[in-house]
Amino acid sequence: MGAERIDTRLLAELTEQSQDLDSDAVRITTAALEDFTEAGREQAAARRWWRRGGTVTGAAGGAALLTQLRAVAATTSNDIKALQTAASIENLAIAVYKAAAALPFVKNGNKTISTFIAKTTTQHQAHAAAFNAAATQAGGKAQSAPDPKLAATVKQALPSIKTPADAVRLAITLEDAAAQTYTKNVGQVSSPQLRKLFASVAPVEAQHRATLLTVQALLAGNMADLIAIPTDVTKLPAAVGSAGIPDTFYPTTNASPITEGAVK
Repeated sequence: MGAERIDTRLLAELTEQSQDLDSDAVRITTAALEDFTEAGREQAAARRWWRRGGTVTGAAGGAALLTQLRAVAATTSNDIKALQTAASIENLAIAVYKAAAALPFVKNGNKTISTFIAKTTTQHQAHAAAFNAAATQAGGKAQSAPDPKLAATVKQALPSIKTPADAVRLAITLEDAAAQTYTKNVGQVSSPQLRKLFASVAPVEAQHRATLLTVQALLAGNMADLIAIPTDVTKLPAAVGSAGIPDTFYPTTNASPITEGAVK
């Protein structure tokens, strides 16, 4: 089925839902970064206090010391590596979506798909900026390079990108890698602010994947007449209803290790 025959109404609604989800995530991510910045200030103050050989007296002083020591230990080198790896995945996603947008069959094809790509690229740029901001706030370096392992997968796949379905398949791979990695990172980082950061971005990537899986199903089947809002659900194949959400619980088996995209 050619891209020009796809009824774009369902895709348009999914794109709008993705934008709404990302808007919510941006608010949560911004709050998490603000909290993380404040925690960073506390860490810096605690480190200065510790280097000066600070002492405490009394119960109040002991509580203050405990708070300061917790602040010093709040961010680890693994946290920074996780943030840098996340940024590297986002960097690669940005590059792939920009490359896809320039392909003739995308650039001159379905306008709704082009809109989805443009919005998704913007979202990935915001995610990369958030992860790098947290990494530098924690004392690490920003990551401007792509994830090396996933970049190798992309390099191998690019010569075979001949149709919209090929481009969608590659994008699904990247979105799934991002969603799995960030979902796993929630349980790997050491501070609540960073857990909140990863937890706010992971569902956006999962939403991207769900949308792309739906697009993939539309491209694979001759179902254009049934794509409508509202639609006759009694005529929809069962596979279409579950195409975008194949997992009850999001897996993490293929999550990238926290060191995979860390700055060397």
